[in-house]
Amino acid sequence: MSKKEKKEIVINTALFSKENYMWMLGGLVVLALGFFLMVGGKSADPNVFNDKEVYSFTRITLAPILIIAGFVIEIVAIMKKPK
Repeated sequence: MSKKEKKEIVINTALFSKENYMWMLGGLVVLALGFFLMVGGKSADPNVFNDKEVYSFTRITLAPILIIAGFVIEIVAIMKKPK
């Protein structure tokens, strides 16, 4: 091989592209939102059990769905081939 041919060969050693990192950032945001929604607040009276707060739609349904979606987005971001 001549010097000119060696210069034309470019090996892309980057593992992820900018698009992959954007997907990863989006997945982290969705994960953080899911964990934030699952966090419980303290009760006004610790002697009284308020099942409406503990078993709300947000904590029992929405937050776990967001967490699973965040992990799926992370998997897609890792597996996606850079363009």
